[in-house]
Amino acid sequence: MKPKKTETQFVCQNCGYQTSKWLGRCPDCSEWRTLVEEQITKRKVGGTNRSTATKKPIPLHSASDADEERLCTEISELDRVLGGGVVSGSVILIGGDPGIGKSTLILQMLAGISGKAGKVLYVSGEESSQQIKMRAKRLNACEQDLYLATESCVESIVDMAVTMQPALLAIDSIQTMYSEDFPSAPGSVTQVREAAARIAAMAKEKDIPAVLVGHVTKDGAIAGPRVLEHMVDTVLYFEGDRGHAYRILRTVKNRYGSTNEIGVFEMKEEGLTEVSNPSEIFLAERSKNVSGSVVLPSMEGTRPILVEVQALVSPTNFGTPRRTAIGADQQRLALLTAVLEKKAGLSLFQNDIFLNIAGGIRIDEPALDLGVICAVASSLLEKPISSSTAVCGEVGLAGEVRAVGQMEMRMKEAARLGFTKLIIPKSNAERLKAADRKSIDIAGVASVGEVLDALF
Repeated sequence: MKPKKTETQFVCQNCGYQTSKWLGRCPDCSEWRTLVEEQITKRKVGGTNRSTATKKPIPLHSASDADEERLCTEISELDRVLGGGVVSGSVILIGGDPGIGKSTLILQMLAGISGKAGKVLYVSGEESSQQIKMRAKRLNACEQDLYLATESCVESIVDMAVTMQPALLAIDSIQTMYSEDFPSAPGSVTQVREAAARIAAMAKEKDIPAVLVGHVTKDGAIAGPRVLEHMVDTVLYFEGDRGHAYRILRTVKNRYGSTNEIGVFEMKEEGLTEVSNPSEIFLAERSKNVSGSVVLPSMEGTRPILVEVQALVSPTNFGTPRRTAIGADQQRLALLTAVLEKKAGLSLFQNDIFLNIAGGIRIDEPALDLGVICAVASSLLEKPISSSTAVCGEVGLAGEVRAVGQMEMRMKEAARLGFTKLIIPKSNAERLKAADRKSIDIAGVASVGEVLDALF
């Protein structure tokens, strides 16, 4: 009898695209050499796989409106990012570069919760129990209610969690997990998707919150199918350069809180420590009376943070000048450079421009525009901006300075750190109350030309 041929398909390991034949380049995400052959596993339809009790739809007004229960992690910066703590039954995905501190954060989080919520379970598919205990001793996280398991089979992990009923389940990492029902290797699109789906289903059914650690690709995105981020409730990215001591925990998705919050940590020998006042940290090494530097009051969620915007303008040695930005959008830098040339009459077409947000933080809000304009102009003219002056505002293509939100909080943070003058959009200045102006001198500007006149 002729053996039955095994059915296979080729699956892109970057985006999950499926095809019956091998291709050198994925038609969906355009990545090269990412299609891997995987065996097709057919699921049984009906029978034991189908729930016998079908749930019926109910009116929305009769649905339960009980308050969501949250577990405080005893790490205020992490609780801020999560929206107040870990919600019961939620699934949290944390991604970041290797060595950035994901496992350290998980251990400190578990130690904080186990002290008051009971047993917690840490499952590792990458390290041995001896390695984890060495790190836990260094972090002073060897709690009695912190249980450890080195396991990669997702079915075994689900059984352990259901039997133990921990207050929190942490898995490090989701790319090392596999299901016995699928023959593909751990880390493949099929295994990552199925492992995350089974853990999420268990978390919702048993009200056990789960934290998944995810590897990232060279582009900084979490490895595996994009559907992985849609399956979980919260997605956090751990950012920072290993050459810097500071780490930024940023929310990308959060069903139970704001997606604009960040948490700031400092990596030390004893682990991650919270930075309660990031503005002072980011401005601690700022040089005064130096051209090409200005301070910007930025908003990250509900927190105002003062950062230093640095620019360097130098004659180019090539035919095409360079526009390089670190911590900001490079396309936005090119746009604002054109505005300076057209509306302010500054000659920049023969100069390279380098922009940097000091401290390793990234700023994406429009209020950065005025800081970029001032820093570039200061470097070109070789005229330093007063160290007691801060700027904030959005700049349009016509050279107009537009209003930005939450100006009162930005102004109070600048005044608290000793700044005596704040240059802001004219429309924002008109809305501020007279009582707010007493703490700091407010200068309202309507165009790029007025900004340069006020500074130089």
